[in-house]
Order: sequence, then C-alpha cells, then structure tokens
Amino acid sequence: MRLTKDVIKQLLDINEGFAKTTNFVDRNFKETNHYLIKGGKLLIRSTGKTSWADSRFDNKTIADVDQTRRFLRKVIEELKTDGIK
Repeated sequence: MRLTKDVIKQLLDINEGFAKTTNFVDRNFKETNHYLIKGGKLLIRSTGKTSWADSRFDNKTIADVDQTRRFLRKVIEELKTDGIK
C-alpha cells in the first residue's frame, strides 16, 4: 500500500484511538514513546531520562507527515485497512 497523504488521512480516520508504546534503552539513555491516533492526527509523547540527575524529559508533539508515514509503515499490520485503496 502506497502511503500518500490521502491514504494516511484515511488510515488515521478509521484507526481513531489506536495506541502503541515503544521503548528504547541504551547505556546512559532510556526513552518511552507513546503514540496515539486522535482527531485525525498522530500524537507522540516521549518520556525518559539520561544518566544526569536532572535530565528527565516529557515531550508532547503532533507528528508531521513524514513522522506519521514512518509510524504507519511500522504498524500497518496492526491497523484496520478495510476499504482503503
């Protein structure tokens, strides 16, 4: 399936409420990404910390088209795709 802007919009619309969490751990870095499809957009919340005592972070963003396309490619098997051309 080719992820054009129209196809991305359709996928986001029919998968309203879809949520996915991913984790990344490295030697001095830990990050958890929470993805949520809501209102026709992909919302991303990144939380984590580094080895420094005051280095915790909690960022919330709305994914742009490229970020949304990469996410959809990774989870396409878990999404509803009925009726999308």
